[in-house]
Amino acid sequence: MKNPSKYLGNEIKYVKKVLNSENWSGTSGNWNQTLERAFAKKIGTRYAIAMNSGTSTLHAALEAAGVGPGDEVLSPAITVIMDSTAIFHANAVPVYVDVDPDTFNMYPKDLEKKITSKSKAIIVVAIYGLPSDMDKIMKIANRYNLIVIEDNAQCLLSTYKGRMIGTIGHMASYSFENTKHISCGEGGMIVTNDEGYAESVRKIGGHGFKNLKADEGRIRLRQEEFQRPDYKRHDTLGWNYRMPELNAAVAFAQLERIEELVELRKDSAQIFIDVMKKTDFLIPQFVPEGHTNSYYTLGVKYKGFEKYGITWTEFRKMYVDAGGDGIYGAWIVPYLEPLIKERKFVQRFPEAYKNIYYHEGLCPIAERIQPQLMQFKTNYRDLGLAKQRVNILKKVINKIKK
Repeated sequence: MKNPSKYLGNEIKYVKKVLNSENWSGTSGNWNQTLERAFAKKIGTRYAIAMNSGTSTLHAALEAAGVGPGDEVLSPAITVIMDSTAIFHANAVPVYVDVDPDTFNMYPKDLEKKITSKSKAIIVVAIYGLPSDMDKIMKIANRYNLIVIEDNAQCLLSTYKGRMIGTIGHMASYSFENTKHISCGEGGMIVTNDEGYAESVRKIGGHGFKNLKADEGRIRLRQEEFQRPDYKRHDTLGWNYRMPELNAAVAFAQLERIEELVELRKDSAQIFIDVMKKTDFLIPQFVPEGHTNSYYTLGVKYKGFEKYGITWTEFRKMYVDAGGDGIYGAWIVPYLEPLIKERKFVQRFPEAYKNIYYHEGLCPIAERIQPQLMQFKTNYRDLGLAKQRVNILKKVINKIKK
């Protein structure tokens, strides 16, 4: 494969076009719309709404779903904190669901156990690029009339039983942050097949302008009307979550070659997996039959302490000292973060949160495996760099086994 550096496409060309225009805002320019239509086509949904981050998208999706004070939103215990903060910003209550010990994704049996009369929605995370067991989750959601929001920040072009991830839940959220499959520095996207959700998301992310539509994010199309002093503009409580045109231009250039970028991550991951399978202490994330993994990173369970008495941090140091990349751990289980465990969220809505407490033991599998998890880099600019790091890993493995 040729060297597909993240910015060897049309990024600079498209950014110059934006800079040479007078339309740097998505309220009047065309790049947001171009990106949205191309992204929706790529995923296979009717609508796509560009935003300024993959956290804004989650918040907007929850608001569009009607999630509000006291509602419960179920979320997996192995994920980043942003799923939880989006729920809190909707004045709702996160309920944490334990994970499968091999896929690290939401465990459907525990999901159903934790549904109550207050449950309103489910955020399903495709951790490290691997889809969750969507059939079981959707069956449970339909049984209890819950809205499913796919958090695909780490997952792009993965499939589940032949279906594109992003088309199964009611809405799906994507991130274009610097480390993601598509990167424009910061950015995000919501996709859906539901016109009502699409229009609500767009208004929530666009200051609540009444003339925003499911498939139209520009608000200054008819200036003779928009500029009148008696024109009433807003019918929805919204925020400014809009994506700037510069970011949209960069993201579109990335989207043009997304298959190449995703395949490079998958190929890089596979080289590492082939080596790890020959060890007894580096256990790659299990990919069930019918799932494909787009490998945002390669998730691995580390068993080196049990097998050889070498701690997680000692192994990381050995790898880095030998010339390997830094290994990222899994984020702390969200409810053990100080923000949540120490109830610093209560001040947002004291009435809704007065009886809400979190403690250790809520999700025992997640708490057990989280300290073992490692994330190996996959976003190399060429396969040669990945092979170089794999050779370093081989040397470290051989040193440990001696």
